[in-house]
Amino acid sequence: MNSVTERFMRYIAIDTQSDEDSSSSPSTDKQFLLAGLLAEEMNEMGVSNVRYDDQHCYVYGEIPSNQAADIPSLGFIAHMDTAPGTPGDASNARIHHSYDGGVIQLNETVSLDPEVYPELKDYIGCDLIVTDGVSLLGGDDKAGIAEIMAMAERLLSDPSIPHGKIGLAFTSDEEVGRGADHFDIKGFGMDYAYTVDGGPIGGIEYENFNAAEARISIKGRDIHPGSAKGVMINAIRIAAEYDSLLPQEQRPEYTDGYEGFFHLTQMSGCEAEAESRYIIRDHDWDQFEKKIDVMSKCADYLNARYGDVITLDIREQYRNMKELITPHMFLIDSAKEAFKANGIEPVTVPIRGGTDGARLTYEGLPCPNLSTGGLNYHSNTEYIPVQSLEKMVDVLISIASAK
Repeated sequence: MNSVTERFMRYIAIDTQSDEDSSSSPSTDKQFLLAGLLAEEMNEMGVSNVRYDDQHCYVYGEIPSNQAADIPSLGFIAHMDTAPGTPGDASNARIHHSYDGGVIQLNETVSLDPEVYPELKDYIGCDLIVTDGVSLLGGDDKAGIAEIMAMAERLLSDPSIPHGKIGLAFTSDEEVGRGADHFDIKGFGMDYAYTVDGGPIGGIEYENFNAAEARISIKGRDIHPGSAKGVMINAIRIAAEYDSLLPQEQRPEYTDGYEGFFHLTQMSGCEAEAESRYIIRDHDWDQFEKKIDVMSKCADYLNARYGDVITLDIREQYRNMKELITPHMFLIDSAKEAFKANGIEPVTVPIRGGTDGARLTYEGLPCPNLSTGGLNYHSNTEYIPVQSLEKMVDVLISIASAK
């Protein structure tokens, strides 16, 4: 039997970064490498009805119920891709054993310092899986994959654990907002599900941001600066002016909890043309719509000033799942009981982000989110305690166990 740590180290050695600029599905072919491996491992351990969508890079499987009673079926879902921003090859990850509370030097210039990351103090004595200070670790969401696979292996090898029908699913392109685009809910066939895609252990999430992506294209008018007076329209400056018009206090670095934000993620170009990209987030739908309206009015203002130079394209990504999870609060109660049964205090917090589960919930599969145990996601200082990986497998077993 593979330990959850062995699985995790094997999965993170495969670079599966998605690409937000790609229009293909999946956005990167390298995600197929992990998908194929997972399908092979699921078949080897005896998972039933393993299905590998080799067009869109999804993997599904089932563990049949071992109970005579009619028990609701329950799915567990994680995503294979990692975030585009930081290099994704975590093959140089290592285990720092028995953390003593000091600084962990990842390479010559990058370290994990408890003065910067005070939550490190919570893991003194633990074995921490850390990066090489160059790439991210990939715990988002290969920790979730490893935990689900370890849970499946234990359920299959120990028939004394009672459970209903269990579904396993691994998706592509979650990090670029497309993880649920081709998810086969009908074929998955589960009554309910959890994504295992959260952060520090104990987290249970069923409130998330309403989310949209905005792309702003600006057409300027370039000319030699010596004769530019009254003629030049500098696209880069207009991009900067547009950003200055947005409420400055509603940036991510000034918000927390239920507060939403406008987040400039990219800006590029020259005098002749420029492009800016934003993500817009808010838990409250009315406030979310107001943010969309602000972005449109800023574009209208600059178009009136400079002469229709801006094209604004806004694409909704996902919605807050709270309204649709509330009628199924037993899912949250069950998760809380499972954490407590394994000595972990559950914490229910709003996600300042989103998961595949938000989309799936709106498409008919109620799907709150559970922690994986990872910290500093999307960063070259990402880490996860081995003990959290192991404990999360126990929690998933508790949730899966028939009541």
